[in-house]
Amino acid sequence: MKLPIYQIDAFTDKVFKGNYAAVVPLERWLPDSLMQAIATENNLSETAFFVENADGVFDIRWFSPLTEIAFCGHATLASAYVIFKRCSDTRAIEFFAEAVGRFSVLQTRNGLIEMSFPQRRPEKLEEIPENLLQGLSIAPREVLVNQQAYVAIYDTEHEVRSVVPELNLLSALGPLDVVVTARGDNHDFVSRYFWPANGGDEDPVTGSIHAALAPLWSERLGRSELEAMQVSRRSGLLHCRVQDDRVYVSGQAVQYLEGTIEVPEA
Repeated sequence: MKLPIYQIDAFTDKVFKGNYAAVVPLERWLPDSLMQAIATENNLSETAFFVENADGVFDIRWFSPLTEIAFCGHATLASAYVIFKRCSDTRAIEFFAEAVGRFSVLQTRNGLIEMSFPQRRPEKLEEIPENLLQGLSIAPREVLVNQQAYVAIYDTEHEVRSVVPELNLLSALGPLDVVVTARGDNHDFVSRYFWPANGGDEDPVTGSIHAALAPLWSERLGRSELEAMQVSRRSGLLHCRVQDDRVYVSGQAVQYLEGTIEVPEA
């Protein structure tokens, strides 16, 4: 069985930057085991699969090399990029994912792709797991948590860039991941994301966690529109807007690869 595949760099306008995702459009769902095998073979942060349903909504699922992921922003951006490219007269699409619900994605006039996510504001954590404290080389000022990750807050961008994770300790915190964040020197806020229990060591750019970070920094900085930089080795730029119970996360994307994969018949 031959399937189309695209590899997209998300949250960047240059190849070899941002976060890489494979996108596999489907006419019908494959067995979970086959989708996981494809994602493992691709060995990218995520592989996204989507199927357009009878209502014109795209049901989407995301797989890391290790497991299915409940919510992934950069692979959604990559998928939207592919759909917009394949349907050049389309400017708005609807996705559905079990953990996120139905959400819209728009092509904006300034060339960005804007995703509308439900807010996932983190809450203060009173008792910090010892593995988290021992797993970060620099102690955070405070720690919050939401349904996706522990949010470790630092005083400076330099500290965020300098943190060295002890991945064996952080993996024991699964299924939760760990994001470290601070106010930025040249951007409103910066972050890095570690997810050894679910996908790999450090994720290059994590769109989903900005549904938590944007409301957090919006409240602390007193602004509803923010520019964020994920300061991983590849790095990526995210434009965030907080409005009511939604977080709008926008970015650019660029195609690296278009091809065909050949897998066993499902």
